[in-house]
Amino acid sequence: MASSLRNITVDCTDALRLARFWAAVLGWNVYHDDDPEILVAPEFPPRREGPTMLFIPVPEPRTVKNRVHVDLQPSDCTRDEEVQRLVALGAAVVEDHRSDDGTGWVWLADPEGNDFCVERGAAERAATARPRSFHLTEE
Repeated sequence: MASSLRNITVDCTDALRLARFWAAVLGWNVYHDDDPEILVAPEFPPRREGPTMLFIPVPEPRTVKNRVHVDLQPSDCTRDEEVQRLVALGAAVVEDHRSDDGTGWVWLADPEGNDFCVERGAAERAATARPRSFHLTEE
């Protein structure tokens, strides 16, 4: 038996503003009705093959570091170009973990301070790929 990932749910003080930010980040659309909850999904009606993002208004602001966050991988630009785009949309750089050899990631925060990271895209990874070996252990 297994479960499917349905929503990535974000508690926030301004659900519409944050939903619009994440819709712009992901190239998705914002959907809502009279409910206070706002859904961000790739298309309408929202498909259920993959997860969507659900924004739920709460009265209190975020006060501690997120224990779970999303990692983004750019699909049609470099990591650095994507970081510039996200900052222009309203994200803030928290910590820069990029290395001189092109590896690494950037830790950002959305407009309400929720953490997320931008990693290198597939083309960037392929250009700096190093052989790896993995050892599987038995349980």
